[in-house]
Amino acid sequence: MTDNTMAAPSAAAPSSLASPSLAERASADSTTFAVILSLSFCHLLNDMMQSLVPAIYPILKDNYALSFGQVGFITLAFQFTASMLQPVVGLYTDRKPQPYSLMVGMGFTLVGLLMMSHAHSYPMILISAALIGMGSSVFHPEASRVARMAAGGRYGLAQSLFQVGGNLGQASGPLLAAFIVVPRGQQSIVWFCAAALIAMTVLFQIGHWYRNRRALAPTAPRGKGKTPTVASHGLSKRRVIVTVALLVMLLFSKNVYQASLGSYYTFYLMTKFHLSVQTAQFYLFAFMIGIVMGTLMGGWIGDKIGRIPVIWFSILGALPIALILPHANLFWTGVLAVTVAMVMASAFPAILVYAQELMPGRVGLVGGMFFGFSFGLGGLGAAVLGEIADLTSIDTVYQVTPFLLCLGLLTAFLPRQPGKPMDAR
Repeated sequence: MTDNTMAAPSAAAPSSLASPSLAERASADSTTFAVILSLSFCHLLNDMMQSLVPAIYPILKDNYALSFGQVGFITLAFQFTASMLQPVVGLYTDRKPQPYSLMVGMGFTLVGLLMMSHAHSYPMILISAALIGMGSSVFHPEASRVARMAAGGRYGLAQSLFQVGGNLGQASGPLLAAFIVVPRGQQSIVWFCAAALIAMTVLFQIGHWYRNRRALAPTAPRGKGKTPTVASHGLSKRRVIVTVALLVMLLFSKNVYQASLGSYYTFYLMTKFHLSVQTAQFYLFAFMIGIVMGTLMGGWIGDKIGRIPVIWFSILGALPIALILPHANLFWTGVLAVTVAMVMASAFPAILVYAQELMPGRVGLVGGMFFGFSFGLGGLGAAVLGEIADLTSIDTVYQVTPFLLCLGLLTAFLPRQPGKPMDAR
């Protein structure tokens, strides 16, 4: 498969330059997995801190007498800032890459956590959540770009390894909330600022690698801001735009359903099965582990068989499980929630790499759109679901949301070319 993005700048080098290019490539490849795993570790810390926000919803709801609608607006404040800013950050850094912006983004998260730990009013909680979302908006587009730069052609695997760090962070948040925040209260959130400082240190080193790797890239033509890239799929600009819109709709359906589980799963278990807050957090942890497993499998399999089959599997597998889940007992609710998480999550790395192949040279914009805009739409959906839960019941939310997955049938309209297997030449 031809790929002319900056992830493999020497792939089309002339034979006269073969020796220096191979030497540079060998030097870069020797640090590839170190960089990807470091990014994954920072993604773990980043998303662990962010996942504290939904994990402490029961505490905030009791302490401030919040309605489900107000809880939904906390999710909206958190995800909407990321939605608004991530595509903008991605578009800007496509033109002017900022190697040390990853560290700056983590700084926003640090400030948001400090404010959240000392928030004494609902508006302050919203501002704190919005700042944490801003940290996400800066971190994800550039981190996704660096993961692709370090991929060595195995883009699905690189993105899944990067993403699985975030999934592990999301999974650990509820456990840490159960063991630390629930017994010790809202102010104990300040302890997690240490994780932000560790991540900032690691990201500073990654910024060095990023800056040096860019120095190995081909020099841009005079008067141009970046190296030209050529799309190999042969699709018209209009078809690319339509296809990206379809991909956003696919992620929207999955993210809204995932938001219904991530934001309200503990309330659902506490209401329907009368579980304690801490016990419900363990079920949420199991759900997050399902997302981790699905993400890892989706990236690896997508490199082998192509992106489209993975997306189809995610749709056809998740819908029937989601429809059955509201009618299950406690044991099967836990089993089905983990299963549907695995199946749904398998599509994300496939969709992301598919979009990167559609838009070579726009890795930051793609990362911003799919980490930011689509997740922001999920946050908007979470706010709407909270209002529905207030007007009806939390059970109604779980009866209605599975039908959103029917939007996944839009996969039938995706062109095949960008999603072919890595080994296809």
